[in-house]
Amino acid sequence: MTEAQSEQVLRVDAYPTHEVGGYRVRAGKPFPFGANVVPGGVSFSVFSDQATSMTLVIFKRGEPEPMAELEFPEEFRTGSVFAMTVFGLDHENIEYGYRADGPYDPVTGHRFDARQILSDPYARLIAGRDVWGVEPDRSRGYQYRSRVCLQDFDWGDDTPLRLPAEDLVVYETHVRGFTRHPSSQVTAPGTFAGLREKIPYLKELGINCIELLPVFEFDESDNPRTNPETGERLFDYWGYNTVSFFAPKAGYAATGRYGMQGDEFRTLIKDLHAAGIEVILDVVFNHTAEGNEQGPTISFKGLDNATYYMLTPEGYYFNFSGTGNTVNCNHPVVRNYVLDCLRHWVADYHIDGFRFDLAAILGRALDGTPLPNPPLLELLAYDPVLRHTKLIAEAWDAGGLYEVGNFPAYGRWAEWNGKYRDTVRSFLKGDPGVTGELATRIAGSPDLYSTRGTSASVNFLTAHDGFTLADLVSYNDKHNEANGEGNNDGGNDNASWNCGAEGPTDDPEVNRLRTRQMKNALAILMTSQGIPMLLSGDEVARTQQGNNNTYCQDNELSWFDWDQVDENAELLRFTREMIAFRGHHRELRSTSHPTGQVRESLGLPDISWHGERAWQPDWSAESRLLAVARCGTGDDDVVYVAMNSHWESHDLELPALPHGRSWHLFADTGAEAPHDIRTPGGEAELENAGKYLIGPRSVVILVGRTPDPEL
Repeated sequence: MTEAQSEQVLRVDAYPTHEVGGYRVRAGKPFPFGANVVPGGVSFSVFSDQATSMTLVIFKRGEPEPMAELEFPEEFRTGSVFAMTVFGLDHENIEYGYRADGPYDPVTGHRFDARQILSDPYARLIAGRDVWGVEPDRSRGYQYRSRVCLQDFDWGDDTPLRLPAEDLVVYETHVRGFTRHPSSQVTAPGTFAGLREKIPYLKELGINCIELLPVFEFDESDNPRTNPETGERLFDYWGYNTVSFFAPKAGYAATGRYGMQGDEFRTLIKDLHAAGIEVILDVVFNHTAEGNEQGPTISFKGLDNATYYMLTPEGYYFNFSGTGNTVNCNHPVVRNYVLDCLRHWVADYHIDGFRFDLAAILGRALDGTPLPNPPLLELLAYDPVLRHTKLIAEAWDAGGLYEVGNFPAYGRWAEWNGKYRDTVRSFLKGDPGVTGELATRIAGSPDLYSTRGTSASVNFLTAHDGFTLADLVSYNDKHNEANGEGNNDGGNDNASWNCGAEGPTDDPEVNRLRTRQMKNALAILMTSQGIPMLLSGDEVARTQQGNNNTYCQDNELSWFDWDQVDENAELLRFTREMIAFRGHHRELRSTSHPTGQVRESLGLPDISWHGERAWQPDWSAESRLLAVARCGTGDDDVVYVAMNSHWESHDLELPALPHGRSWHLFADTGAEAPHDIRTPGGEAELENAGKYLIGPRSVVILVGRTPDPEL
């Protein structure tokens, strides 16, 4: 065999075998799904179990009418997969979709309609919403256009960082909202590129993990409401109605109009990694943008409705998501789809972890009942590609399934700890009867995670869904009128307290108390065992003016106002020092729950509880004062945290320290800045070693260490 003949044998898949619609084609490979560039052409592969025929629809980029419609020959179907390689395509300048024909019988779950052009569920890029907020041409029949994506990004030596989970300080933010405000002073506000310019701020703040609200392609114009007070148009700002799960949102990229959103996002991730910051994506597999029976047909609904969605025996959509439909995640085909999707984001985007919206749904069976051993959750936990990826569950859903502490974890999953949020909020308000539970929560919630360790608990007080920290101490009630839903949306049980005046006030006493309450919250959060999560902007008292559900507010209600970095420098400094303090004290980040066992090195228990009298905590219902002392395994400092939610001061008797050590003051939220907090390692030794007066509604943090001879 000559060399030329040998080459022909090796490249036999580069030769067409058929001609369809004037295009040279051959049977494609069923896997991988999606559109993949192969020698001489593009291989298209799509699944549908019940379709009787499938047609590939190809457009020149941006053109309203198709340039070709190629029906898959019957012999190109393998099982339930239609696969075809089309030769001679200019893959960088085409868009594509599918027409799936089959039965239309909603009672049996089938909604095929060959008139519809459907997006590819595996499309790596989507066109149609390339620039945020630009009104789409709704006369077009095909709105969300699949595009072919090249794999040519140069990652250099970048890989996911694999930081220990217990060392994380998570910062939840929104790609657009972080830099869209004019005060951000970035070159491309509201984009991946704009966020990239703020990496120095994140690094200086001290966080080492950024959790992004959904970045999968969604349609921000999919909201018909307007602000009833101003007439302003409202958007789907948060982006929890996913249109395409494999594609980054083009409208979040300064280069989205050029189809470069993938590389712009990869550049952001690469630079965040270089700064030591991991990237976690908030992913939404519980529902899609297709809604219920009245919703649009975009992709799944037209390709294989009965496979992708949970349906009632009458063919209606189960709605455990509260948004119209529920993805059939534990169907074997769908769980492989979810796995493929997450693998894609880890392998092609170097994503470090995922937070799963309404993750309790992922544990439901095809008929909606909770599964004791959900195959999807197990699959994700043991997958080799995801092996070192963080998996975080929002362990509840809108159907009433609440799995906090009981989420099937397989040794891998962490959870948003809603009980931590609720308990600490109640304590901060001064509610009676929560001191005992507070102790459990700040010790890493051993009642919930006794076999999983403290890093199973993601501790948070605020998130995108609810009040900001500033609003938590400024409003008793939600004020969502601007959402156009009569203030009926958003949670009603917020455990918030306005400190004496509803909303903005000129009363200096109220404002001082609010600042102190925010510091109290941050101090408790950063000294609790578990992974702390901070809502973007809380470090500078960002307000949403009492709106606890800004899902539709693409305006200053939601955006990060960078002028507040200077205006609220006191709170920002406090937050930075608290984050740094956590990094200095490994006992706060221990993965093991404390047991009270005495550490031989210092002769103190790993954890001890105190009240006004040392070693005598008050667990009564009326108690609003609790102090905890933690002791590490080596020659570490002893950390003492006293939390007083009472409206009166109390004299604290401090526990005695081993010989040579003395108490040093790190933080006292009752003191005026700059005396409210020190730099870790620069704490001042107490003059009265045995006593400390803690002010009303204050947190005091002391460090028991040997005196610094240079101080």
